[in-house]
Amino acid sequence: MNKKGQIIVIEDDEDDRMLLGEVFKDLAYPNEILFFESGEEALEYLKDEKVYPFLILSDINMPKLNGFELRKMIHTNEGLSEKCIPYIFFSTAAEQPEVFQAYTLSVQGFFVKPHSSQALTIMMRKIIEYWQECYAPNEFVD
Repeated sequence: MNKKGQIIVIEDDEDDRMLLGEVFKDLAYPNEILFFESGEEALEYLKDEKVYPFLILSDINMPKLNGFELRKMIHTNEGLSEKCIPYIFFSTAAEQPEVFQAYTLSVQGFFVKPHSSQALTIMMRKIIEYWQECYAPNEFVD
């Protein structure tokens, strides 16, 4: 996990991208925020060997390659899984089957998008600060 790396947001809804952009601007973390409208775009970016993001926030319901499919591809790809990028689902609703499926794919969190920008800001602060304190196996490189 690269704590100075980018925060990857995979979200197909333009309004949600704009709202998250404002939240991250207000939080003013030094990490670059990269938005992808599709899982395919994000996957191509993540395959670059020079790319070591800090965190992935992913919607679930996206056309073509949904969040579950994308997570499975990242989790089962040796090169990508060794990057130890925390993968968090960020969805409009939480139903037991979807949450169960997410955790069978070894996600590190499943969150429901709050209805206010203030609540979203509080949630994002908690998520980011948790991962800033957390250690990953690849941080112990000689």
